[in-house]
Amino acid sequence: MNSVSPSAVQYVGGVMQDELVESRRQQPLERQGSFGLRPPHTPEHGREATGEPDELDKLKAKLMSAWNNVKYGWTVKSKTSFNKISPVTVMGHSYLLNSEDEVERFRLAFVSRIWLTYRREFPQLDGSTWTTDCGWGCMLRSGQMLLAQGLLVHLMPRDWAWPDAQQLTEVDFEVFRPRSPARAGGVPIPSFGSPRGSNTPEKSLASDHAPKCSQKKRPESVRDRQAEPVHRKLVSWFGDQPPAPFGLHQLVEIGKSSGKKAGDWYGPSIVAHILRKAVAKTSVLHNLAVYVAQDCTVYKEDVVNLCDLSLSQSPPDPSSQAWKSVIIFVPVRLGGEALNPSYIECVKNILKLDCCIGIIGGKPKHSLYFVGFQDEQLLYLDPHYSQPVVDFSQVNFSLESFHCSSPKKMPFTRMDPSCTIGFYAKNKKDFESLCSAVSVALSSSQEKYPIFTFVEGQGQDYGLEGHSSNNSGPAAHILPPGKLGRSNNRRNSDEFVFL
Repeated sequence: MNSVSPSAVQYVGGVMQDELVESRRQQPLERQGSFGLRPPHTPEHGREATGEPDELDKLKAKLMSAWNNVKYGWTVKSKTSFNKISPVTVMGHSYLLNSEDEVERFRLAFVSRIWLTYRREFPQLDGSTWTTDCGWGCMLRSGQMLLAQGLLVHLMPRDWAWPDAQQLTEVDFEVFRPRSPARAGGVPIPSFGSPRGSNTPEKSLASDHAPKCSQKKRPESVRDRQAEPVHRKLVSWFGDQPPAPFGLHQLVEIGKSSGKKAGDWYGPSIVAHILRKAVAKTSVLHNLAVYVAQDCTVYKEDVVNLCDLSLSQSPPDPSSQAWKSVIIFVPVRLGGEALNPSYIECVKNILKLDCCIGIIGGKPKHSLYFVGFQDEQLLYLDPHYSQPVVDFSQVNFSLESFHCSSPKKMPFTRMDPSCTIGFYAKNKKDFESLCSAVSVALSSSQEKYPIFTFVEGQGQDYGLEGHSSNNSGPAAHILPPGKLGRSNNRRNSDEFVFL
């Protein structure tokens, strides 16, 4: 994994470029992935048939785990700068950081997101020797965060915020010209680690004496506190224990049907389908469905068939209004080897929507979960930080390691073109509004062809063997009838269509 630039680094999550090149020289190409390097593996037909690793494999896995636990266990103390002139967008909401009230709202919005990172010392993954996902599970962790955001919107009160959200750390609020590299004239505004409305001297945001919460309570704090049991249960669903419905053990097990195993690279498209299967498999959610778009197209009737419960009734009940909430994942590729700059404005407009639950992708060789932006930089949560496994059998297990207090940014231009965009609709009316709002955002692209499209009908109406929610494999790009094809000889890469 590549190292992060000084302006965007949060954790020591990667190796230097020359180290990466050297390590690639020492491995066959098939062991390398778009978002990380696969651990050493010595395939022998005997062991593959039994699925049992030999002693050499076990030793290699232990050494790799030990090295990754050290490498990803160090944090880098570098500040992220935010200006007071341009708004910061987080999950469809904008914050102009020119007052303490606005910074407080931004703090709660960011820290309340579920943060899922590498973990170590969890129960051994079935059929392997892995007890950590350090070095290979970053895309699975990013996918978990995307699903967790969808579940937060689905289960928690509207605009819920974690009452115990930590104070922001390693941030710098400045006045400087947006998009300007010059920072010499930056003027910091008062620290928001101190109580709002107080006249106390400025304190460091990372100060141990900073209060957990502002003294001025939000009107929704009582409601948010009442929702804490649901918050705690939701987090436990992502625990690193075999029974957890969306934990790493379950996701790796589901991934086996797609030819993936522990230690392999998982792309954003494969992860979308793994998450779909995990939601369909679990019994903890009865009124939520996941739809994965196929070939950069959302087929509306397929979504209706997935969500409209009256269609499954025999005979159909016209008066029935039962409708499952839906999370929509759209795997796309925003360019060839690098991000096409023409799509940046479109991605911004998508992140501004209330129905958007984020984007998983990252930068080359480094998976991230994007939750917003300011000016020409994306705001993200980084899974590349090794933490000890949490024991969820404890009644009052700590939630602190599942929430990040250090917002980080990176330029749009460094974004990997392969990504999956997430949306959520609570009911049929919300789905119709989603289709309309997202279509408007997609039309803002400077490119002739949109990132993806919504079309009437089902996938099978356009020559597809089945709708996307039942098909986890790659598909050829088929334009709706009446649309002109761009090329019949399209190169396929990472299961995405080049735009």
